Amino acid sequence: MKTMSKITIGLVAATLLFVGCNNSANPSSNSGVGATVTEESLGLRKTDLYSEKSETQGDATHYGKSAAGSGYKIKRAFQDAPPMIPHDVEGMLPITINNNQCTGCHAPEVASSVGALPYPKSHMINFRPKSIAISGTNTSSANLKDISIQELSSLAGARFNCSQCHAPQSDSPAPENTFEAAYVREDGASKSTWSGTKLMEGIDIPK
Repeated sequence: MKTMSKITIGLVAATLLFVGCNNSANPSSNSGVGATVTEESLGLRKTDLYSEKSETQGDATHYGKSAAGSGYKIKRAFQDAPPMIPHDVEGMLPITINNNQCTGCHAPEVASSVGALPYPKSHMINFRPKSIAISGTNTSSANLKDISIQELSSLAGARFNCSQCHAPQSDSPAPENTFEAAYVREDGASKSTWSGTKLMEGIDIPK
C-alpha cells in the first residue's frame, strides 16, 4: 500500500512538472505572462545593439577647443555644482598626484595673474580624521580630541584628481531636459556658497 502511494504521488508530481514546463515554453497559453521581450525594447535607443549602426552609437562628443585662459565660462548646472571645464584638456590628462597641470593655473597664488579661477579654500582643507597607531596598526581614533581638521597652504592630497568632479563640456545634442536650475544667490551660476564659515557648518569637531 505504501509503495502504491509513493508511486501515485510521484506520478502526480511528474505530471504537474510537465504541465508547468509546457506552459513556460508556450507563452501564448499564459495570457501574456512570459511573453518574449526583445533586446531592442530594453534599451533607450530601441535599436539592435549588435549592428554598430550610427543610431546605436549615439551622438559623437565634441569637446570645446578653446584655449585655456580664453575667458569662456560655462554656467553651473545647479547651485554649488562643480564647474565644467571650458577649455581644451588635450595633453593635460591623465592627472596624477605628482603630475597635475591644473594647479599650474588654478592655484590661488597664480590664478589671478593668468586670469584663471582659483580652486577654493575647501580644496586646501584636510577633512580626513587624524590617525593614531593602535597596537602597531594605523587606525583612526574614535576620540574627538584626536581628530582634527587641518587647513593647508596648498591643494589637499584627497583633491588632486580634478577630473573626478570637473569634466569638459561637449556641445553634442543633449537629450530633452526640462530641469531648471534654482540658484540661491544671484551669482550662483558662477560662484559657490561653500566657502568661509560655510565650510564648517554642522561639523562639531575641534580644529
